[in-house]
Amino acid sequence: MAEQKTTEAPEILANEADDLAARLQKAEAERDEFRALAKEKQAEFENYQKRFQRDLATERRFAQTPLASDLLPVLDNLERAIAAANKDGAGGALAQGVSMVQTQLLDILRRHGITRIEAQEQPFDPNLHQAVMQQPGKDQAPGTVLQVLEQGYMIHDRVLRPARVIVAAPPAE
Repeated sequence: MAEQKTTEAPEILANEADDLAARLQKAEAERDEFRALAKEKQAEFENYQKRFQRDLATERRFAQTPLASDLLPVLDNLERAIAAANKDGAGGALAQGVSMVQTQLLDILRRHGITRIEAQEQPFDPNLHQAVMQQPGKDQAPGTVLQVLEQGYMIHDRVLRPARVIVAAPPAE
């Protein structure tokens, strides 16, 4: 009987060792899986933080868009007042004052990244201009802006309001 215990003990120990080795291997596999998952989640979180910072910077950059949009009709009216005063020949002190206010307002907007779109005699660009009508151009190539009806404005690299323009039409055949 003593012989039987000695032969069983190594078998039991071998089985326990195999069992422990299998459990260890399973635990290591789970550890590796959780480590990979943690790294993936960490990378996702870092990407989220970067995206959030980018979005926040963009939001700050264009935060004054609603205010600028509300001020554009005021600029249009100042321009109309100056044009009317010059047309009537009353380009005196009042017209000069209105012109100074317009210039001051344009300077303030420029400091905040809002600039006019130069359209007069430029090639028509549908990204910057809104064609209201076409007219035959005497000295202009087809597709050239003949007249600006309403100034367009950019805020940094985005169109705040496209310029409303009259475009030179191809010659009639």
